[in-house]
Amino acid sequence: MTYHPKSDFMATMIERGFLADCTDYRGLDEAFTGSVVPAYIGFDATANSLHVGSLIQIMMLRWLQKTGHKPITLMGGGTTKVGDPSGRDSERSLLTQDKIAANIDGIGQVFAHYITFGEGPTDALMVNNAEWLDHLNYIEFLRDIGRHFSINRMLAFESVKSRLDREQSLSFLEFNYMILQAYDFMELNRRYGCLLQMGGSDQWGNIVNGIDLTRRVLDQEIFGLTSPLLTTSDGRKMGKSAAGAIWLNADMCSPYEFWQFWRNTTDADTGRFLKLYTEMPVDECDRLGALAGSEINIAKIILANEVTALLHGSEAAQAAEATAREVFEKGGIGDDLPTIELSPEDLGDGISVVQLIVKAGLAKSGKEAKRLIAENGARMDDEPLTNAGLMIDAAKLASPVKLSAGKKRHALVKLAG
Repeated sequence: MTYHPKSDFMATMIERGFLADCTDYRGLDEAFTGSVVPAYIGFDATANSLHVGSLIQIMMLRWLQKTGHKPITLMGGGTTKVGDPSGRDSERSLLTQDKIAANIDGIGQVFAHYITFGEGPTDALMVNNAEWLDHLNYIEFLRDIGRHFSINRMLAFESVKSRLDREQSLSFLEFNYMILQAYDFMELNRRYGCLLQMGGSDQWGNIVNGIDLTRRVLDQEIFGLTSPLLTTSDGRKMGKSAAGAIWLNADMCSPYEFWQFWRNTTDADTGRFLKLYTEMPVDECDRLGALAGSEINIAKIILANEVTALLHGSEAAQAAEATAREVFEKGGIGDDLPTIELSPEDLGDGISVVQLIVKAGLAKSGKEAKRLIAENGARMDDEPLTNAGLMIDAAKLASPVKLSAGKKRHALVKLAG
């Protein structure tokens, strides 16, 4: 784009690759140069951790605060009960109130690593939209809010249109989601003076609805800004690996597994990811991303260390790198590998190596584990595994056993106690 921003925040968003679209570049830029801007991103509580796919939004909130503005993390305690149809082929499973509350507690643990909460003018707020959505009167809501929404326009939004074009069911419950998200934006503006909603580019329609509603009801001008929906250069959805989602909570994805995900970044993505997921100077990100041959591995280790240090701390990043060197360069076990502990009850008279591979998270199913063995992709203590019927007993686990899937995924299995 040719627009040259005046504010530090907008300059950062453009320079580092965060910006996909904005409802009013100049208007928002002026707001950022004039005073502290409160801005929010919403996170629905569909799991008890966010995964790497949400990290681009979290980094946007971090840069917002670093450039002198006020982040608001909106927990979707209310909207999670409805389910966002954006990017979905089917309706989300409905969660209980207790499960939603537990998920919010789990998700909330991550934000403190990236932004500072408190009472100051640029300190972050964490808000739950159940505060206002749980107590809406349906008839009043339809009369006061629903009348501002055109069904014709809502049907044209991509999140709705794509489902209908594929003749896939879209429930009336989900159809209401965009109205509730628009109401959230208006309510945050009313309560906290929130001027900006940010989100992935699939949220564009929902964001624009909130801007229109706030202008109609409160006569306030507010803004929307979206980030690109990231896929890796080989076409995979960001946040996914061969073993599944890369979660941000340490109890669901160890710092070593998290570090290893970033270390395995493709050459073509390294420079881009350094700009998005670290705070290193842009020139240095570009220099590292342009390294060729084996030298690009230096950049990938820097990427893994920087991203892991932000989330888990520098000691965890250093430990993960040390474990990787032990495992890959020296053929050792490594102290920080993901570890599965089995009790005598788990073992019984013995457990198949196929079950162990699944328990260790190296395969999603027994069928996948057997295929891994058949294709010579599995190893035990660095020796090829060829017998899918191999049984492991307590004697075999007298010392920890290292299981490997391919060259880059490893886990330890040992007896508890």
